[in-house]
Amino acid sequence: MRILFIGDIVGEPGRRALKELLPVVVKKQKIDFVTVNAENVAGGSGITPAMADEIFSYGIDVITSGDHIWKRKEILDYIQTEKRLLRPANYPPGAPGFGSTVVESGSGTKVGVINLIGRVFMQPLECPFRAAKQEVDKLKDKARVIIVDMHAEATSEKIALGYFLDGIVSAVVGTHTHVQTADEKVLPGGTAFISDAGMTGPFDGVIGRKKEQILARFLTQMPTKFEMAEGDIQLHGVIIDIDEKTGRANSIRRIQEKLG
Repeated sequence: MRILFIGDIVGEPGRRALKELLPVVVKKQKIDFVTVNAENVAGGSGITPAMADEIFSYGIDVITSGDHIWKRKEILDYIQTEKRLLRPANYPPGAPGFGSTVVESGSGTKVGVINLIGRVFMQPLECPFRAAKQEVDKLKDKARVIIVDMHAEATSEKIALGYFLDGIVSAVVGTHTHVQTADEKVLPGGTAFISDAGMTGPFDGVIGRKKEQILARFLTQMPTKFEMAEGDIQLHGVIIDIDEKTGRANSIRRIQEKLG
């Protein structure tokens, strides 16, 4: 089967790219299952129930998230019942929502998806490595194909998790930095890996924000309002070919599609 993982969707431009480019990619690449990281769709930070419903309506199977998942308080009730919208599994007990899920693809193959968040240069949450193992143990009898979104800052932490889960899951895909990396590969045990899938949104700024405002912040160190950039809208992600009988990845390749 062929899975499309789309990197961090940023604001209205990212949602527009998803709406217009996704059908083209799915048809051209014969995609069976689509996962997106969408923790930044609401003005660049957070996600609302209405926006989650909008994204699902485009044919998305699972939405993953990260450190911005709680930025919009209206998501708290929604995330407790919508199992296709994930928050990182290594949040402490008591956090609402689900850290993993199993969804059936259009072709009938059950796909497990796990969401994790890193700790290096981020919040000191529960160990993502131990949380990953716990979530895999929950899913392995339900799905042979398992995709992991590792939402983390440090490439070292993402690479380490890839090797930790090699041969146990089908793919470990990094998110969070909004910059697509060129280290995609299939690890020795059959797990596809990339440090970061990239960003879906405006590329004429700094990771989705207006460059003038970001520059002002760096130059003056004063609080600055960060607004969405608007031009050069692109969709970035990876396509992973997986043997659904074994759960092993055959290949992983990057995609970059431009709007307009």
